[in-house]
Amino acid sequence: MTRIREHGIRVVGDVHGDLNAFRHATATDRFVIQLGDLVDHGPDSAGVMELMLELLEQQRGVFILGNHDRKLGRALEGRRLRRDPPLEETLRQISLPEYEGLPERVYTAIDQAPTWLRIGRSLFVHGGFHTAMLSLSPVPGLGEMSAPLSRALFGETTGRMQPDGYPERRLTWINRIPEGVTVYVGHDRRSTDGRPWRRTGRLGGTAVFTDLGAGKGGHLAWIDLNEP
Repeated sequence: MTRIREHGIRVVGDVHGDLNAFRHATATDRFVIQLGDLVDHGPDSAGVMELMLELLEQQRGVFILGNHDRKLGRALEGRRLRRDPPLEETLRQISLPEYEGLPERVYTAIDQAPTWLRIGRSLFVHGGFHTAMLSLSPVPGLGEMSAPLSRALFGETTGRMQPDGYPERRLTWINRIPEGVTVYVGHDRRSTDGRPWRRTGRLGGTAVFTDLGAGKGGHLAWIDLNEP
């Protein structure tokens, strides 16, 4: 893509409805790759989705499907699912009269969003890496669950719950990233210093965690890449 060749990439972590921060992140000539979870928790999920749709229409960016985006898409399909308060608030916002037609446009964008994206030696995914991502095309995000899709959306879990009510996650997938490959993820808030968290696995590959808690009391992170 010409924009990537001429200006590089800006990788943007989980937004969660933080429109003000997302405006700052997207004020760039770089091609924006947003790593999913655009909606829920923050004050303006509808505004975030409108801005993301502008980027898509202008071919200035793309978003990778996150688990919150998928849940919104399935709710817009009319599926039976647990509709928690953040999802209900997002549905309310995008259905306001001033956003006429937005639910349909949001659904189309979610339905078409890639579940992972590989460019050169970089792989972009919301939740975690699966070796199938190196050889398979991205699977449909609203389709049937599979091992690669589950990893893409949710990372790797132990089957146990943490005291905060969220699934306990493990990071053994980092050890399967080949040398020379960098995987950029969101979803899992691991940073302890307010900056993206980097780890190198046993095979020499690297994972970069970009979720710094935007929309949940933290801030939005982005990383600029010149040679992905």
